[in-house]
Amino acid sequence: RAIKDYDKAIQLKPDYPHAYNNRGVAHSEKGQPSRAIEDYNTAIQLTPNTAEAYFGRGNAYHEKGQHDRAIQDFDKAIELNPDYAEAYNNRGFAYAYMGQLDRAIQDYDKAIQLKPDLAGAYYGRALAYFLKRDYEKASADVKMCRKLGGKITPAFLEELKKASGRKE
Repeated sequence: RAIKDYDKAIQLKPDYPHAYNNRGVAHSEKGQPSRAIEDYNTAIQLTPNTAEAYFGRGNAYHEKGQHDRAIQDFDKAIELNPDYAEAYNNRGFAYAYMGQLDRAIQDYDKAIQLKPDLAGAYYGRALAYFLKRDYEKASADVKMCRKLGGKITPAFLEELKKASGRKE
């Protein structure tokens, strides 16, 4: 339904970048990252200084496993909006997927500094600390994530318990 509404908006005003950006979000939510990227590309062509379009396209590239391209777009989103906590967070996930855990942790730290209630940043940082075998810090971040209402997968909780020797 949302996509059809944006199709109509684009038909009425083909140079309206927000319609392309929002349709890109809708395509991403439907698991269609390639179609989302097309819409974000158009939004960026129409308004090259829109951090949200680069952020959205970065997410779509990340979803496709193209982490280098995702990082480039998150970099641009951050350049355009240096206080964009979610862009730091998602760039952190891309770095983590590439095995660059220290860079991921730096981005999670910055996201948390900018937005202390961003539960996903604590979760991402917990995963990175876990992979670095720093179970104490991973456990502290899991606790904070949960305190903020974030969800932690049961499998990760179990792995963390085993690795750290903790009961909780």
